[in-house]
Amino acid sequence: MTDSPPPESTPAARLMSVDALRGFDMFWIVGGIWVARALNQMSDNPFTGFLLGQLRHERWEGLRFLDLVFPLFVFIMGVSIVFSLTRALESGGRQQAIRRIIPRGILLYLLGVFFYGGFNNNWPNIRLVGVLQLIAICYVAGALLFCYLKPRGLLLVTIALLVGYWGLMTYVPIRNCRFDDVERLVDMQIKKDAEARGEQPKPLADAQRKEVRTRVVKQATQEYFATTELVSGKYEMGLNLASHLDFLYLPGRQVQTFWDPQGLLATLPAMASGLLGIFAGLLLKRRDISDNQRLAYLGGFGVAGVILGSLWGLQFPVIKNIWTSSYALVAGGYSALLLGLFYWLIEVRNWRRWCQPFVWIGCNALTIYLAVLIVDFPLVASRLAGGDISNWMNTHVAHGSGQVLVTTIACILVFAFARFLYTRKIFLKL
Repeated sequence: MTDSPPPESTPAARLMSVDALRGFDMFWIVGGIWVARALNQMSDNPFTGFLLGQLRHERWEGLRFLDLVFPLFVFIMGVSIVFSLTRALESGGRQQAIRRIIPRGILLYLLGVFFYGGFNNNWPNIRLVGVLQLIAICYVAGALLFCYLKPRGLLLVTIALLVGYWGLMTYVPIRNCRFDDVERLVDMQIKKDAEARGEQPKPLADAQRKEVRTRVVKQATQEYFATTELVSGKYEMGLNLASHLDFLYLPGRQVQTFWDPQGLLATLPAMASGLLGIFAGLLLKRRDISDNQRLAYLGGFGVAGVILGSLWGLQFPVIKNIWTSSYALVAGGYSALLLGLFYWLIEVRNWRRWCQPFVWIGCNALTIYLAVLIVDFPLVASRLAGGDISNWMNTHVAHGSGQVLVTTIACILVFAFARFLYTRKIFLKL
């Protein structure tokens, strides 16, 4: 017996598979990592170790599952643009659609600035770029391009973004100066200062460490401008065009002090990831092809993206932190494969009950994300099942099982909040 489709009063005219995939993607940020860490603490075995390893970002070159979460969200956003804006264009025309796009993009961007500290700090310690800000930019760019261009034009823009970014990163010369990890440099400077005094290195107070950090940043900046040798085609951490442009032109605070993973130049291939999602949305919206044809196209596109991206990665490495073109293709390929899998399970096979919790999250994905940033769900869960309850579990069930219980309750609370919004038809369109 198959599950019944959702009632008409739900946010309809959208495919359940798209909402479920968005919720599945968001789950790993708002709960999955908590459970994986707790399971690994309870039983450090090859499976839990592998799972936890996949839920950590690759430091630089390479790809793990967690590195796919962000581009998958951007990809799904592109899919949703097709369904939402097609209705807006049909009902009110291009101008009405634009009046809907711009305010949403601005609101989401400002929320991103707010949740990275807002204006709590003095300038220049305000972060103007970040995950939400990049999503906002990709949404506005993808939505406007969808309003004005036909599929062939969108394809040309996508190719131009990916190839153009590669060309800039490969052929534009930069100073042969690498921005190292600042905290590592601070530790090295503390050790060097202690050795100069004939002492053993020791932890410094925050004010003292800040003074050393200021000195290290000043030294690195002077070294950069003193470097006259030029190089090109470099993709190392801190030694690439994207990072150097952030240092020179990106205002405000940056995550890596000199550059930011969501910096200026990396926005270009990120927009291409959203456009790849728009192509998938156009495919799903077609009524002149069968479900099997849709699945074949999604599968072919996915496999082609992974293969082409991997081959391109031999020259232009797959690197999330600067969103290389090869990374955009590989991530887009896996995103298409996951979309095809969810479409087959939910829309074709009509197996829906299993994915309902993901739909709850997927229909309010950004709201749930912001809620997790505001509310410490693991802390709330520990107040329900921490202390003696957790200790009893650790003693009588298995070592670490108490933390598994706490994190499981935290996930249940997240799902319960998402279900509360869903059942009461509260859908916050950010």
